[in-house]
Parts: sequence; structure tokens; C-alpha cells
Amino acid sequence: MSRSAVPATRPSILLVEDDASIREYLELGFGYEGYAVLHAASGSEALRLFERERPGVVVLDVGLPGLDGFAVLRAIRGRSAAPVLMLTARDAVADRIQGLHLGADDYLVKPFHFGELAARVEAILRRTQPDSGRTLAYADLSLDTQLREAQRAGRQLDLTPRALDLLGALLRHPERAMSKAVLLDSVWGPDFLGDDNIVEVYVRQLRRVLGDPELIQTVRGAGYALRLRS
Repeated sequence: MSRSAVPATRPSILLVEDDASIREYLELGFGYEGYAVLHAASGSEALRLFERERPGVVVLDVGLPGLDGFAVLRAIRGRSAAPVLMLTARDAVADRIQGLHLGADDYLVKPFHFGELAARVEAILRRTQPDSGRTLAYADLSLDTQLREAQRAGRQLDLTPRALDLLGALLRHPERAMSKAVLLDSVWGPDFLGDDNIVEVYVRQLRRVLGDPELIQTVRGAGYALRLRS
């Protein structure tokens, strides 16, 4: 077991992955994102660490030596409601259904992009933990997440609740391109059955209310990013 050397500003995260290269990649990435990182290479080790450390979130592979990820998830759910994201090469619908039925909060298939994984973990934490009520800000734009009030250059913004949620998702990752899929999951949740074009509708609403200079940029092939034009 090891911890990231980066000072943590977010909950601890337990990575359960038997592939050393993937485990090290994730440890580096989540450490950079400000998480206190623990890792386990087997199901039994994961359960020992979970009992001792009580991590804030678990990223769990399915194909593990000894106890597989489904057995680990079942054991965790028998004692805790801690958020769990399954990260696995098993892409069969039956496997996804099994993971979600056992209590996984999300299921992401390998190969994956770290940015999407990090965004999904944050989305899970927002759904499962109360908002701490902090102010998010970028350039002259700010959002009070407790009062749910947004301002730009001191001007109060008249936004619908869903538009405020979308603005919050973008403000949590300033200058990072976020895909429609990630924004849909973060704002509307994994059970939303509508078309992903709803994201475009709300982006247009945000752009109209925010005014100029434009802050929400379209990144071709990647989604949307909150950034100033250079």
C-alpha cells in the first residue's frame, strides 16, 4: 500500500487494480488531482485496506486475483455505502448490469481517458456527498454552490437550476475540455434517458446569459471548455 506524496485536498481514493502499469498511472493522475491515494493489487488486500482506511471513493477492477471485483463490491456493500466505480475491460452488458445491481455507482470500460475517469469520480462524489458550500470562480465569473447564485463581473446571472448545475460542472474543471457524455453524467445523472443534445441546449442558454466576451468554447471532437480566447 502506498499514498501519493501530493498534499490531499479531496477525499482519499482506493485504487484496486492488479496491472501495475495502470495502477501507477492512476496513482499519479489522482495524486495530481489532489486525492490521497491508496492502492491494492488483489481483492483481499482491497478489503483489508477498506476496513482500515475507510476511503472516500473506490475505483475497482473486476478481473482480480483471488476475490474478483464483483465479490469485493458485494463485501463493501455489506458494510458501507462508500461510492464505487467499476473500471474494467469487461464490456458485456451483462457485466455492467451485474455491477450496477450489486451497488456500483458507475461502470467505465477500458481503455479509458483519465480525464473522463476523474470527472466521473467527481460526479459520483457530488451525488453522494453533501455540497460543502464553496465558491467556484474563473476569470470574472463566480458561483456560490451553497446559495446557488452566479455572478459575472458583479452582475447577477438569471439561470435555471439545471443551467447552474452545468455551470458548476464547467467551473470545477476550468480550461479542461469536457465531452457531452461526461457533462450529461455529471449534471443529469447516469439514469437520464434523453438525447445528449440537451447539453447543447443548455450550453446555448449559458452563453446567452453570460454574455461577452464568450467563456464557453467548443473544442472540436472533445466537447466544451470554460476558457478565455487567447
